[in-house]
Amino acid sequence: MKNPLNRRLTRELKGELGKYLVILILLIATIGFVSGFLVADGSMLTAYNESFEKYNIEDGHFTVVKQMNKAQKKNIESLGITLYDLFYVEETLVTNDSTLRIFPDRKDVDKVCLMEGSMPEKSDEIAIDRMYADNNSLKVGDVIASTDHSWRVTGLVALSDYSALFSDNNDSMFDAIKFGVAIVAEKGFAQLDQSKVTWQYAWKYNQSPKNNIEEKEMSDDLMSDINSTIVLDSYTPRYLNQAINFTGEDMGSDRGMMIVLLYMVIVIMAFVFSVIISNTISKEANVIGTLRASGYTRSELVRHYMMVPIFVTLIGAGIGNILGYTVLKDVCAGMYYGSYSLPTYVTLWNSEAFVLTTIVPVVLMAVITFAVLSYKLTLSPLKFLRRDLSRRKQKHALPLSVHIPFFNRFRIRVILQNLNNYLVLFVGILFANMLLLFGLGLPVVLDHYKATIGDNMLANYQYLLQMPVGTVDEDHKLESMLNMLMFNRFVETDNEDAEKFSAYSLKMQQNTSKTEEILLYGIESDSRYVHLDLQPTDVYISSAYADKYLIQPGDTITLKETYEDKSYDLTVTGIYDYEGALDVFMSREALNDMFDLGSDYFCGYFSNSEITDIDSKYIGSVIDIDDMTRISRQLEQSMGSMMYMVDGFAMLIFIVLIYLLSKIIIEKNTQSISMSKILGYTNSEISRLYIVSTLVVVAVCILISMPIVYEGLVYIFRWMLINSMSGWIPIYLGKSIYVKMFIMGVVSYGVVALLEYRRIQKIPMDTALKNVE
Repeated sequence: MKNPLNRRLTRELKGELGKYLVILILLIATIGFVSGFLVADGSMLTAYNESFEKYNIEDGHFTVVKQMNKAQKKNIESLGITLYDLFYVEETLVTNDSTLRIFPDRKDVDKVCLMEGSMPEKSDEIAIDRMYADNNSLKVGDVIASTDHSWRVTGLVALSDYSALFSDNNDSMFDAIKFGVAIVAEKGFAQLDQSKVTWQYAWKYNQSPKNNIEEKEMSDDLMSDINSTIVLDSYTPRYLNQAINFTGEDMGSDRGMMIVLLYMVIVIMAFVFSVIISNTISKEANVIGTLRASGYTRSELVRHYMMVPIFVTLIGAGIGNILGYTVLKDVCAGMYYGSYSLPTYVTLWNSEAFVLTTIVPVVLMAVITFAVLSYKLTLSPLKFLRRDLSRRKQKHALPLSVHIPFFNRFRIRVILQNLNNYLVLFVGILFANMLLLFGLGLPVVLDHYKATIGDNMLANYQYLLQMPVGTVDEDHKLESMLNMLMFNRFVETDNEDAEKFSAYSLKMQQNTSKTEEILLYGIESDSRYVHLDLQPTDVYISSAYADKYLIQPGDTITLKETYEDKSYDLTVTGIYDYEGALDVFMSREALNDMFDLGSDYFCGYFSNSEITDIDSKYIGSVIDIDDMTRISRQLEQSMGSMMYMVDGFAMLIFIVLIYLLSKIIIEKNTQSISMSKILGYTNSEISRLYIVSTLVVVAVCILISMPIVYEGLVYIFRWMLINSMSGWIPIYLGKSIYVKMFIMGVVSYGVVALLEYRRIQKIPMDTALKNVE
């Protein structure tokens, strides 16, 4: 015989349809988005990992001052590697004032994925990076031009060694707006100015290293051996190549945040279900008491009241997964394609995503609702029949002063009677405001950074001079000294604004797998640009460095050589107010002595005006306002659309929670509202009692949550920057953002209040008479 209780399920579902519908919408939105993200992330990560073999991605590359001859290549290949030409020319486009790094078509190493159109065949044809094209509104058929050349775009491509468009491996962030890569035919490359060619060579090991440790040892030995054959200009093994590795590291880090987001929403929804169930038990106390007295066990009733929440969760998970694998998967993939230059991918079934977005939420919902129901249904049948659901002896109500106006006293009573519901509401508002502050805050942080960085630069221009890797060579000091003298001769300037500085790059170990470059400046004692009175033993760090890693004066920082197993312990003397980069400042004499560079050594200039009398081939890079805003520009480009989604999702959670809990409070006080109508109170007066009470709580919850979510945002933002990128952006949130959050919260409640006012209007006066005990 079927359980008669099952007949009540449909009626219970219809009776609470409004509540369950909004919960279902939120579950579908959350599970669908997270499922789509995990499917897209897993599929694209698989495509990324397979690309190393599919496109024969290099084990590293190096550049030299001039093209190697056959003998030199043969000597280097005898070291157990295979060399490939990877020459390129950089052209500044007059079309959009960006830099395009142009390669001849690759056939053997770092192969190209054609995503749209066709590969170039004629000398005036070009295939450009797909993401660079999107960011600059370029498409197949367009014409782009530099000062000397013009090309017709025949295709959009992804270069396997440029999944993140870093123009320089030392950059703190890639820039897919101002920098791009492109492919031309061999004859097209031959027509470019050959004096601009960068002689770059990629290598593949004949016998691949077994692990990361062996790869580092092999690359260090290889660099030393190559340097004995030819002077290296730069050297980048694959494990240090940000253009290749950054994408994979970042894609993996996003996954954890999405799973945490999913489970936070599920837990909140489970507690909302618990409140709904508690309210249902209160309403059906007589029915439950009768069922218990008729022989139904507590476990049977627990199972019965668990069925609807689990059913709604299953429906939400099912529809969410369908949307995740179809529409939302493409939306999430588009977010990755907006940030990285990835090859095409194939959607793969993700069993882990199914478990995380379907099995775990259902189990989590079942456990929480089971715990609440088991606790609520431990009362005796007699207590349910008497509608006495209190567990302790009834205490006297909190006395309120008679001097408090009646309406205010009534509102306080409403709040005190519904403290449990309001506690759940506070947790939901806390979570929603965390998302909302992140969505509203990131654009403000980026705008403030862009607006203030110009006033916070060390100089309008920082010129880092380009020296071959072998210029400073411990094994050939005499030759190194001669090379240095010649180099110094060619890099002297008559610019009166120019001030010399020395610099040295070291690495800071962020965690077991990630390092960050720290630039050490050697500053003149009477510097016009860095206002520090540096003693020989002084070590100052930039405020950006201190903020990111929470370093204080007196702390010791450990920095390591890039290519050697050697480290330096430096005690921080003080913090210099500079937010532009993670830097260390020492006297030029002290820095040159520490690294045995020679007393007259320098490698760059600070200047407030452009230096024009140094040959460009001796200038490695120029740091100006455009470079300083690269991080904010790229974050704005890649995450801008996502911020609107986060804001919308936060408001959805906010409205759903307020709607559900307001509805429960109104239903819980239906009899009191009906009695108030009998006593002559109007709908508007009753609304002032109940709706305004919740408004006060919502306003207070929003205000209390703001300092809490700010601290949470600081933690999340620091975690994101430490794990996802180099450099630092100071966190600045103006007062206006809190005003905006408060207004959005109150307006959202206003929408809910209109719905609840209609509900109050519909409560009949005879309800109070029907439930008289």
